[in-house]
Amino acid sequence: MQRIAVFPGSFDPLTLGHVDIINRGLSVFDKIIIGIGNNAEKKYMFPLKEREEWIKKTFESEARITVKSYHGLTVDFCKSVNAGFILRGLRNAADFEFEKAIAHMNGAISEKIETVFVLSDLKFGALSSSIIRDII
Repeated sequence: MQRIAVFPGSFDPLTLGHVDIINRGLSVFDKIIIGIGNNAEKKYMFPLKEREEWIKKTFESEARITVKSYHGLTVDFCKSVNAGFILRGLRNAADFEFEKAIAHMNGAISEKIETVFVLSDLKFGALSSSIIRDII
């Protein structure tokens, strides 16, 4: 059975920190689906189509990565693409507390989907999409 993970996020924009976590996740998973969540209530700086194209271009040479957008719960998206794992990056203790709560809730919704945390590389620890948007 293939180990398929979803790496969810808004990727507004995709950062080097995201790219690092995804590339490192390839050593653990057979396939990673980058899931671009779309929340109608959230204001994005970049249109969904543009974010999707940037991510596809970034990983165009890696056949084990696909990019898909979705609406609704990440666990439901995981089920729809037969993913047994959610891949998440952690930069600091605040990320851990936030992600832990989400992982527990996802586990309560579906016991078959496991969240796997990867610590960010130290050089990307302070990097976030919010900071990049502020700079832009």
